[in-house]
Order: sequence, then structure tokens, then C-alpha cells
Amino acid sequence: MYQRPQKFSLLPEVIKNLLIINGLFFVATFALGSSFGLDLVRSLGLYQPMSSQFEPYQIVSHMFMHGGLTHIFFNMFALWMFGYTLENLWGSKRFLIYYLITGLGAAALHLGVSYWELSGVLDQLNSSQMRTLMNEGAQILQNGRNYTNPNMAQANLLLNTPTVGASGAVFGILLAFGMTFPNQYIYIYFALPVKAKYFVAIYGALELFSGVMNNQGSNVAHFAHVGGMLFGYLLIRYWRRHGSLYQ
Repeated sequence: MYQRPQKFSLLPEVIKNLLIINGLFFVATFALGSSFGLDLVRSLGLYQPMSSQFEPYQIVSHMFMHGGLTHIFFNMFALWMFGYTLENLWGSKRFLIYYLITGLGAAALHLGVSYWELSGVLDQLNSSQMRTLMNEGAQILQNGRNYTNPNMAQANLLLNTPTVGASGAVFGILLAFGMTFPNQYIYIYFALPVKAKYFVAIYGALELFSGVMNNQGSNVAHFAHVGGMLFGYLLIRYWRRHGSLYQ
């Protein structure tokens, strides 16, 4: 039987390896891009299954890709800050399962919502516009352009813009921290103390509100964040009900 760590570690095994893997992917993105012109974001980011650029492995690979230094720094910092206590408490095996399931759940909700949005826009296009979009839309975006027709432009963005980042799983970790240590104080900007349960509730509500408002200028996958928290909540409730949270 798998045993939880016998001592507390500030850098437990799963957290450490996730930091390393994400760091390696980040370095490789820029190294291969500058040296060989390979765009790993385009290859490993997650696309809508209707897109010509979609590959099944992207469902996992997008979780280890990031769009910039700020993006990866805050994701990895949050993963460590909220995750290392959970891994020490749950054990590495349980923590890894939770991380992967919340990440996959985040992707599922994001794809579902964006597919619903995409379907509504595609209904506004005629058959000729649809063929044009499917045949050349991805290449147009790669060249830094888009269609002048607003419906075709929106459909092209939904269809051929990759989603990257560990944010969905990180939001799942945040939710787990709030459920496990509800009265623990989180210091916003290292100064303002807020209990974890309130911080998580407010943050989750803001993400849901932002997703519903659907700001076209935003490049944040708000429903992926909501999905990570939702699947995290359901998984923790399931484990608690069956008494298997620490096994």
C-alpha cells in the first residue's frame, strides 16, 4: 500500500517534478523556436477537436505549456504555495491523481463551452464561408491576420487559437487548499489577510462571472479555471464520501 510521506517537505516529489517538467517545456519552447523555427505552442497547445490542428495528445500536453514568463511564474508559484502542503498531507500518488484529473476536467469544460460558442457562430456562416474557414483559417492566424467578416473572425479564433497552461489544475489545487484548510489565512499582496474559504469562493465567483461575460478581448480561459475547481470539488467530495482521500 502507498504510504504518505513520513516527514514534511517544502519541495515534495510531485511538486518538484512538475516544476522541472514545466520549466523544461518552457525553455524548449523558446530554444527550438529561435534555433529551428519550431512552434511548440502551436503543436502542443490544445485546439478544438473540429480544428485541423487538433491532436489527441494535446489534451495532456497543453498542461505543460505556457505563453510567457509571467504566465509560467505565477502558475508554478501558486502550484508550490498551495500544493506542497496538500502533497505532504495526501501523499504524492493521491496528489498527482488529483492534479491530472482537475487539469483534464478543466480542459473538458473549456472545450465544451468554446464548442457551444463556436456552434452558435458557425450557424451564421454559409457553406462557402465554412469551407474557406476550415481550409485556410489556421494559416491566416499563423500569419498574424484574420477575416474582416466578424463572424468568420470570431469562429477562426475559437477554432484555431491554442489553449496552454497549467491554470486549470492550479485552480483545482487552490480549491483543495480552501476545502482542506478553510480557516487558514492567505495574505493577498503579502499584506491583506483573507481566510482561504473566502478567498477561494470569491476567486471562483470572479472567474465564473468573467467567463459568462465572455470578453472577446480576453485571452484567459476562465471556464478552464472554473472547470479545475468544479472537478476538484467533485473529486474531493467523492474521496471523502468513500474514506479514500489519504490512500
